[in-house]
Amino acid sequence: MAERIMVRAKGTDARADGLLRTLKTLFPRTKLRSVALADAYTIDAALSSAELAWIARSLTNPVIEESSTRTLAPKAFSYCIEIGFLPGVTDNVGNTARETIEDVLGRKMKAEEGVYSSRLLFLSGALSEDAVGRMARELHNPLIERATVISAADVKRRGIPIVVPKVKLHAAGRADEVNLEVDDAKLMQIGKEGVANADGSRRGPLALSLKALKIIRDHFRRKGRNPTDIELESLAQTWSEHCKHTIFADPLDDVQEGIYRRYIKGATQKIRKQKGKKDFCISVFTDNSGGIAFDDKYLVTHKVETHNSPSALDPFGGAITGIVGVNRDALGFGLGAKPIANVYGFCVGDPAGKDTFFRDKALTQPLLPARRILEGVIKGINAGGNQSGIPTPLGFVAVDPRYRGKPLVFAGTVGFLPRKNKNKKLWEKKARAGDYIVMVGGRVGLDGIHGATFSSESLSSGSPATAVQIGDPITQKKLSDAIIREARDKELYTSITDNGAGGLSCSVAEMAKECGLPGQGGCIVELDKVPVKYPGLAPWQIWISESQERMTLAVPKQKWPQFKKLFESRGVEATHIGMFTKKPTCVVRFAGKVVMDMNMSFLHDGRPIESQKSTPVQRAYPEPAPKARSENVAKSLLELLSRPNIASTAFIAEQYDYEVQGTSVTKPLQGRGRVNADAGVLQPLPDSKRGIVLSQGYCPWYSDIDTYTMAAAAVDTAVRNAIAAGASRDYLAILDNFCWSTSNTPERLYELKRSAEALHDVAVAYGTPLISGKDSMFNDFRGFTATGEPIHIAAPPTLLVSALGVIPDVGRAVTLDLKNAGDFLYLIGETNDELGASEYFTMLSERPNNDGHRKSIIGAHVPMVNVRRSAKAYDAISKAIAKGLIASAFPVGRGGLGVVLAKTAIAGQLGIKANLSKLKGNAKQPDGILFSESQGRMILSVRPEHRRAFESLMRGVACTCIGEVTSKPVLAVVVGGKNIRVPVSALTKAYRKTFKNW
Repeated sequence: MAERIMVRAKGTDARADGLLRTLKTLFPRTKLRSVALADAYTIDAALSSAELAWIARSLTNPVIEESSTRTLAPKAFSYCIEIGFLPGVTDNVGNTARETIEDVLGRKMKAEEGVYSSRLLFLSGALSEDAVGRMARELHNPLIERATVISAADVKRRGIPIVVPKVKLHAAGRADEVNLEVDDAKLMQIGKEGVANADGSRRGPLALSLKALKIIRDHFRRKGRNPTDIELESLAQTWSEHCKHTIFADPLDDVQEGIYRRYIKGATQKIRKQKGKKDFCISVFTDNSGGIAFDDKYLVTHKVETHNSPSALDPFGGAITGIVGVNRDALGFGLGAKPIANVYGFCVGDPAGKDTFFRDKALTQPLLPARRILEGVIKGINAGGNQSGIPTPLGFVAVDPRYRGKPLVFAGTVGFLPRKNKNKKLWEKKARAGDYIVMVGGRVGLDGIHGATFSSESLSSGSPATAVQIGDPITQKKLSDAIIREARDKELYTSITDNGAGGLSCSVAEMAKECGLPGQGGCIVELDKVPVKYPGLAPWQIWISESQERMTLAVPKQKWPQFKKLFESRGVEATHIGMFTKKPTCVVRFAGKVVMDMNMSFLHDGRPIESQKSTPVQRAYPEPAPKARSENVAKSLLELLSRPNIASTAFIAEQYDYEVQGTSVTKPLQGRGRVNADAGVLQPLPDSKRGIVLSQGYCPWYSDIDTYTMAAAAVDTAVRNAIAAGASRDYLAILDNFCWSTSNTPERLYELKRSAEALHDVAVAYGTPLISGKDSMFNDFRGFTATGEPIHIAAPPTLLVSALGVIPDVGRAVTLDLKNAGDFLYLIGETNDELGASEYFTMLSERPNNDGHRKSIIGAHVPMVNVRRSAKAYDAISKAIAKGLIASAFPVGRGGLGVVLAKTAIAGQLGIKANLSKLKGNAKQPDGILFSESQGRMILSVRPEHRRAFESLMRGVACTCIGEVTSKPVLAVVVGGKNIRVPVSALTKAYRKTFKNW
């Protein structure tokens, strides 16, 4: 019999107060007066009253909370809303409560017993059931949660029903044969909708083309049989765009080796050859992360992933899974790097937007509002990072209506590990024939099924809810500590990788290639040994599930007892599920029967190679007429500061712990005015001054004009931001994350090729090798408007470039805030009339004309990158920082020079007196000078005593002294004959107002 324990705060509950504010903001006309909150734990187990009371005490903080096995409702309320997870969804609170209960009882709960968490909201006020229903819809995600509305009268009469969200499956526990001897139409249906179940329903997308399915059919014809469902599903995962990156790998036009090998890998090869003995790259493009030398004893790694498709369905689950997943990429580098920092990036629709879209024509599957998506991904990264004990020193938010259909959610992790343990190189790994295949961490469930194939397609009504996962950072923290602190240095395993896309089907098969000769290893897997969350899973589901917190390791047979004992003592489940072999086949058994028997060469290399063709794209837009441009530049500056792409996102940084582990040197919010930083500096070793610099660069808006220029600007921005913090081009590596849409069309392929060319050209010119990357190629939404009209929302071509540098002395790190009145201000770089696709022109586009309509203003002149000029400037700045000549450095980015002058004043809460009449470059109009987004520029402040030495270093560089820092907090600028005076208080208010109530 199920029992429920309810826990509530004795006094003021900040969570309840927050919910009240949220609901009043969302429903301004509501008559809601108050909200009370209680946490509920439903225990599906036979317990005595004494045991139940004991458990209740253990789940309650007696100082601030009270608990009861009865309904803890306030004396007066109108309605109750209970929100809990649907069956099978990861319930981290419930799992933690289960562990607590097991400790209390002194025994393990049975497999069929469970603990489930939920929240009870008690609302008071003159409310209708319909109004409360609308509130409930705002407070839960129906893909993963249930919400029940109960009136006060029903609670009084019948109580609050106890719901046990137990999974009940009735799978046959066997592998089914899939008949591929069908016509092309039915083959295409299998590829798009998946294998048919007995009732005619489909299992979800395989993302296999007709050509691929015919190759699979021919392969199994030669074997004299059809494939089993697990074999077909395994091929779909392994061959997916998400795993094989087919668009980057396959020939495109005259690039026969593919754009990855020519432009990305090729750039790194050229740079490493040029650097010669100064090459700092250790492991690039071959492991879960990229790794460079930190010093002669340690390596530093970096990897950035995207989790876009799951975040569109469940933002919290998508983001937390993204961040804990990329944490495992650090753990999976070599024999295990310790995660020491997380970074993030959110590209979303306008959080203030009110538009409504649906995934299905019947208008029953609504897209979550942009506001809820942003809220959810923020909470997901927060939970994943904070609960894992990993600092989050850097991130960004970008807003554009084209991210409304599918957001881009970037999650990255920096790792750190010794080069050697005794004489063994820790950045090298290799599974050996005879090693046990061991799965450690979480259990397997239905969550995460078809994640890889789902991410290889557009978001639509067929997107499976099972692709959504919710990570468990507590389980992963225990797993991580057991690996990094103990098992690695005891040499208890020979190889390790994470269970990411494709689950066991990809991790085991990838590791099996390491055995014996290159590509000649194999494996035998006993699938029914895999621990599952609940009974009834079919073999194919166990094999491809992407349930979180799991790693696969190769453990020598003689070390298995010690390995298992260690992990069990740390509360981490470790299971021997098979063995690596010399025979190049992947054999999977279930209940004593072989359900998969496939040659490794076909599994990994049998996919069809597609010859891709592109069509050139050239776009030309007129420059807006002078009358369309703003005359009141001071007003425009204040408006720009409050736009979401420029405004303060301190509300995110303040939620994230960036001090845990004690490595933070510069902070994500800098100066007295707490302005968002463009870079972060870490000191990973307390006894060494050497530091790590992290930065990011992105300019997706420039894709409207030219993707080559967009990609070049993204690289330049990442490099410029790192240089401003104290890095040097001599020791700087970069990562690429391409996020494209409708990527198989000739036009988009051309834009992709051009952007890859730019990445290559600028990286080679700057000498910044690419060490890792990831792409996401189908960031499209195909659905319906609120009136039932079909709509296609495609994300703009987006390239995120992340920079990773090592500096010799963190004491020389520079922040962006003005420091002292009397310091001189310098602008580095040329200011040209380059307002194409700028934030300023975008802002003007959103202003209605006299007739009430809006006219799109894009502009003709997109900001260009002059790598020769910028490289010289960046090197001079690096030398000046190393000599301690620069007090502050602020890269000029989105919004232009005017925005950076305002932000650096806000950060220091000091004034600026500047004259912009003698800037280098061709910008002449006041708004062009202030809001052009010309690349390669930086605002520096220099102490008077350092002026001569600084200017000596800047010889041959476009460097202009534009004014000085003042104690009077006013931004006073002369530009184009105009005198602008804006109090720093007004600038600060504008900068902070957009997300003030978040």
